[in-house]
Amino acid sequence: MANSPETFPELVREVRRQLGISQEELAHELGVSFATINRWENGKTTPFKLARAQFDAFCKKMMAAKKLHLPERIEG
Repeated sequence: MANSPETFPELVREVRRQLGISQEELAHELGVSFATINRWENGKTTPFKLARAQFDAFCKKMMAAKKLHLPERIEG
């Protein structure tokens, strides 16, 4: 894998890796099911607009707290 995530499944994996959390913990943070996170990571589904907005907001919050470091193109 490259240094920066190129696809949404890679991004989800990288966020979890950096934060040291499980799929279940991420699901709880976003208000979605474990199965949803699992499907995102395995590339079986992509998030709907609202779920993606929740994921992006969570990432921004973690970056603001200096717990997560992602490429700038993802921050916007």
